[in-house]
Amino acid sequence: MKTILTSEIKSPYCAFTKVEQMPIDSCQILYNCTGYNQEITPKNEDCCVYCTYGTVPCPPIQENKNCCK
Repeated sequence: MKTILTSEIKSPYCAFTKVEQMPIDSCQILYNCTGYNQEITPKNEDCCVYCTYGTVPCPPIQENKNCCK
């Protein structure tokens, strides 16, 4: 299975969505929502914002690898 490198991230504050390129070698734990100008962080036990708010989980999770936590 090929690793998907883009994900549509959706803000929990204003429902603003944007397709973003995910980093392949690190986790993104902060994301600035441009629709609401608010920082978004992962919730629960998720390793990054893409695993919490994205349509596709981050590349390490897709590849069944340990993520950054």
